Amino acid sequence: MKEYKYKINGNPYNVVIKDVEDNIAHVEVNGTPYKVELDKPAPAAPKVIKRPASAPKTGSGAPVVASAPKAAKKDGVKSPLPGVILDIKVKEGDEVKKGQTVLILEAMKMENNINAHKDGKVAAINVKSGDSVLEGTDLIIIE
Repeated sequence: MKEYKYKINGNPYNVVIKDVEDNIAHVEVNGTPYKVELDKPAPAAPKVIKRPASAPKTGSGAPVVASAPKAAKKDGVKSPLPGVILDIKVKEGDEVKKGQTVLILEAMKMENNINAHKDGKVAAINVKSGDSVLEGTDLIIIE
């Protein structure tokens, strides 16, 4: 539900958009309900990426801390901006070089090459084609 306040010719209007089904929007203007027909159906809502509510804990309640060997430090190739994954150019186990394109991200109607930030081996691919991602999401893990 979204709420907007407008002034038209000096008259205040309080507009509440309740929900949109296909091409019908259910709105309320100054308390009066209306069904507004849109020219075309509204775009689908982006996928919501679920995240864990809290970090795992041990039986005593202390947080679980995993330690990795310093020589094999894993880093994620992060999404520089929100978008949709179009193509993944590598697979798990591939060796990559710094600057090599690892996937294509569509953002703001443009295709963006996302490159490896270091030399290494692809340890994990956290996304698949068609996924919507947020800025800062770890897309591919390189060790």
